[in-house]
Amino acid sequence: MNTEIKFIDGKFVGFVNGKSVVKSTSKYYVKRQIEGQATAFQESPVVESEFGINQRFSFVEQMVDMIVAKTLPSAVITGEGGLGKSYTVLKSLEKSGFKNLTDLSNFEVGTKVNVAKSYVVVKGYSTAKGLYRTLFENNGMVIVFDDCDSILKDDVARNILKGALDSYSKRYISWNADMRDDDLPKSFEFNGSIVFVSNMPMEKVDQAIRTRSLCVDLSMTEMQKLERMEVIATTDEFLPDVSKASKSMALEFLKANVTKIPNMSLRSLIAVTKIADSGNPNWKDLAKYVLTQGN
Repeated sequence: MNTEIKFIDGKFVGFVNGKSVVKSTSKYYVKRQIEGQATAFQESPVVESEFGINQRFSFVEQMVDMIVAKTLPSAVITGEGGLGKSYTVLKSLEKSGFKNLTDLSNFEVGTKVNVAKSYVVVKGYSTAKGLYRTLFENNGMVIVFDDCDSILKDDVARNILKGALDSYSKRYISWNADMRDDDLPKSFEFNGSIVFVSNMPMEKVDQAIRTRSLCVDLSMTEMQKLERMEVIATTDEFLPDVSKASKSMALEFLKANVTKIPNMSLRSLIAVTKIADSGNPNWKDLAKYVLTQGN
């Protein structure tokens, strides 16, 4: 693991294995950051898989199909953010005819919905009791916990999830602590399904949850990110109002500058594609500047 600090354009820039990862006017801050990133990389390196990144994304679609068919009650999908984990899950659910009930304001009062063909998305933070309420109120649906890692780290929440994801024909979960909410039962049978989408490394997810779930790790090297972006850029859904030429130029730009762009993600491709499509003759300089700011 090679780390170095250079003074460039009035700022200290930290590099890990030749890649710029942090910049600041404080050399001490940069030093701490690159040492921390180097340690994190050594603890959780991206392990090359015999399955390519696009094949692993196809596995996500197949796993969602199995969740829909209730083959298993849950799936765990991990990998760094910004390259379409959540999008792939939700697109697969909608392809199977599932309706998104996350925002009930989109439905008129009295609208009948088929719970068994519906899903909700839970993002952000949740307590263990909040998890219990979420499972009860959305029982029978597919519940997508998107970057809601608090429930994967809390001991009480993990125990609730173990009950919800068990392999028995009937899955009961209970809350036997002081219950001041009269609308929540002390226990109930859970017959829904859960999809966890997380930026956590797969090995950090509780083993008991992993063994109850279909699991896919979407960790990527920088070159695998580019490989994934090439597929995304050719889809009809990706920036439909932008020319194919601009998308192609953006991909070539990212390939040529892959070692200089910190935290490359789908957002990088979107930004560069829009800049390339702007008609600015100096778009490459602008793109390079934009992608190296705020990192």
